[in-house]
Amino acid sequence: MIRLYPDRPFIFDGAFGTCYAGLYHGDTPCELANVRHPERVISLHRQYIAAGADGIKTDSFTLNRVSFPDAAQLETLIAGAIRCANAAAEGKAAVFADVGPIPDGAADDYLDLVEIFIRCGAKNFLFETFAEFAPLDNALRRIRERLPDAGVIVSFGAAPDGFTRHGNALSALIAEAAAHPAVDAVGFNCVCGPAHAVRLAAALRGVSKPLCVMPNAGYPVDVGGRTVYNDNADYFAEKIKEIYAHGARLIGGCCGTTPAHIAACVSALKGAPAPDAATPASAGTASGSEEGAFALKLRGGARVVAVELDPPADCGLSAVADAAMLLKNAGADVITFADNPLSRARADSLMTAAYVRERTGAEVMPHLTCRDRNHLAIKSALLAANAMGVRNVLAVTGDPLSNDDLKSKGVFALNSYKLIGYLAGLNSAEFASAPFCVGGALNVCAANFDAELARAKEKAARGAEYFLTQPVGSDTALENLRKAYRELEAPILAGIYPVAGYRNALFLKNEVSGIEIPDALLSLLKDKSREEAAEISVRFAAESAGKAAPYCRGFYIMTPLGRVDIVAALLKELKEKQLI
Repeated sequence: MIRLYPDRPFIFDGAFGTCYAGLYHGDTPCELANVRHPERVISLHRQYIAAGADGIKTDSFTLNRVSFPDAAQLETLIAGAIRCANAAAEGKAAVFADVGPIPDGAADDYLDLVEIFIRCGAKNFLFETFAEFAPLDNALRRIRERLPDAGVIVSFGAAPDGFTRHGNALSALIAEAAAHPAVDAVGFNCVCGPAHAVRLAAALRGVSKPLCVMPNAGYPVDVGGRTVYNDNADYFAEKIKEIYAHGARLIGGCCGTTPAHIAACVSALKGAPAPDAATPASAGTASGSEEGAFALKLRGGARVVAVELDPPADCGLSAVADAAMLLKNAGADVITFADNPLSRARADSLMTAAYVRERTGAEVMPHLTCRDRNHLAIKSALLAANAMGVRNVLAVTGDPLSNDDLKSKGVFALNSYKLIGYLAGLNSAEFASAPFCVGGALNVCAANFDAELARAKEKAARGAEYFLTQPVGSDTALENLRKAYRELEAPILAGIYPVAGYRNALFLKNEVSGIEIPDALLSLLKDKSREEAAEISVRFAAESAGKAAPYCRGFYIMTPLGRVDIVAALLKELKEKQLI
């Protein structure tokens, strides 16, 4: 277990890796020094202990089977890291096995890694700079099973806005880790400098387990190809004193922090009053006063209709606003806007949605893809959209870039369910008083629908409140919709695509994945006039909607080639059939 003090914090060391690099200017991983230069490792550990550290981290942050695939070498280096730390500590400081995130690591990878650490003599563990918690569950339980008295800390790397690189809210991760029976302390480290860490720590008051905070010395600069941090030990120590006042029971340093930083912290904290009993930080909660009409109707159990319009490929937004007004008057509850469908540039979906809402007062739902934006761009766009009254968003992966688009690369910093989790986190923070109603996509035409349904359940668990499906145009799609209706605990809007005519149907059938066009419809449309094709399309779409109606909360109608007249006629038909 971790020995905590009633009148001062438990003090960790600083950043072994950056400090070692500054001393020895090596271009190889410092973890190799555990075997090649153990005297250097022991000496640096002792400098941190002499500075006043109560605990030191083993020189093992990148020791895993991705960075060191040779199993024998990996175990030798881990054993060396533990041996060096124990030799330096000599019982004067606690030793924590330092475990960093494994690139694309799965639960079994962490389980195997902690087995090696335990085999090599680890007694306590610090999991640091993580972006998510779930992969650690089995490893943490194994530690508690094998080492009942081990001290276990889980620490996440969060940006100044309180989100990790995977889009997870720090507050949610802290709560999840604190609820785990094998975890003794939780916190955050790295990524942030000390001033931003003060703000994050203040927002985390009331955590159910001791809080551990280890910020970077600041924000680095590149000097001659080397990453350099300011020599700011006294400033760092004053910020650590503020972090302690906000309730952190364990403190230390991450990148750029040297023994001088830790010595300054020890000095600054002498006589510092213990923080008052932590009370939960005031967290915004959605009052509902600024929730959108679509969300309120959906949550109230009513049937709803979403109609999709493609943003223009030029600057003609006024025409889109006119179409949206017509559809609103025809009975659409919300107008959705695709985000560069088929990976072809169109007007930005969020800006288009905001424009249409401003011009028409219609409820809008922009699609937001993972393809084109990182966390910074996503949050930036949502801040502006929310300010303009946009209250709904559909989180999707986005169509892949075409093979001939050689100069463009997809971003894909998130996948669709991580994007949903990111949006849910923003709803609990920046958008608490005016939250987005977040939806997800469900492909009822997927070849492996069981896997697709499992993904949908994960999306729902992360915060998706409703699902929009691909067009339900076949018996297989209808059966999959029925299965999703039974198993998903979220409203489903069944996709309906009233085609514009024969050529449109032929194109969709042969060139657009995820849309099934029955041969019977193609036969009916062939050689028909524009007016005749529209009547056939509306009739066929209404029949599809009638079959889907028992298994959905409403419909998601896609406008074919801008033909809002067809969609308006379909909405009239659905009303007459009392399907909406």
